[in-house]
Amino acid sequence: MLAAGLSVRKPEEDTVRIVLAGSSGFIGGHLSRALEAAGHTVTTLVRRPGRAATEVAWDPDAGVLPSAALDGADVVINLCGAGVGDRRWTARRLELLRSSRVDPTRLLASGCARHGVLALLNASAVGYYGDRGDELLRESARAGASTLARLCVDWEAATLPASDAGTRVVLLRTGLVLGPDGGMLPLLALLTRMFAGGRLGSGRQYWPWISVADHVAAVMFLCAADVRGPVNLTAPNPVRNAEFTRELGHVLRRPTPWAVPGFALHAALGGFAQEILGGQRAVPAALLAAGFSFLQPNLATALRAWTVR
Repeated sequence: MLAAGLSVRKPEEDTVRIVLAGSSGFIGGHLSRALEAAGHTVTTLVRRPGRAATEVAWDPDAGVLPSAALDGADVVINLCGAGVGDRRWTARRLELLRSSRVDPTRLLASGCARHGVLALLNASAVGYYGDRGDELLRESARAGASTLARLCVDWEAATLPASDAGTRVVLLRTGLVLGPDGGMLPLLALLTRMFAGGRLGSGRQYWPWISVADHVAAVMFLCAADVRGPVNLTAPNPVRNAEFTRELGHVLRRPTPWAVPGFALHAALGGFAQEILGGQRAVPAALLAAGFSFLQPNLATALRAWTVR
């Protein structure tokens, strides 16, 4: 049960009070619905006036977090952050990517420290490792030197006020999340159905993926599991971009003969292209060691679940 690892609660108490930031996003929406379906009390932090008793308005840009928001909270889950691949990377966009992650994290970590919150689960990304070729990347691997890697280092460091105060902090280093209503999969599936699917660059770069169902299940598991520090939220079987493309074509019964050259990606996406052309062979060592069981550990299973309707 989710509450099993929350030592301050009585064994018969199953309901956990969770404060969720970033609930309006793709992953946050799935997670909030799953938590509520499991019977837990979920308070969502919103950047507009609250419309329900379960919503609390905050302004992380101004450093405003109402004290009452975290009163009695067992777990805080922070998924805040502007979309990394939504727009071309300009200096202004890079600053937004940083501020939309680091500022809310620092504010929530400080709040967790003041209120004695038991656990803070904070979003991060496998981009932390940078482009590492075929190197097998467990959570103990060093940080990379790319733009996204440096951002992830600062993002994770913003949780220090919470960990220094004794809060159990889990850093959710997330890969490519596959689902029907967000992330990259809908666009990739559309292109493939239109006979425009193909590898990106050489296609040899690893794409560490995870289904949204497993991502949500893993976060719920980590709310109670005796785990702290970085956790790779990726499936056990990372694949190369070319293999991902072929498998998607196979599931959708479409050929995928095309290749998008690197220079075209750079022209369209700016600096983000380098993140796509590079990759991380990240594996979920911490999750597996803690006893987590994946619902969709293989790419074909995940793609069939989310693309065949």
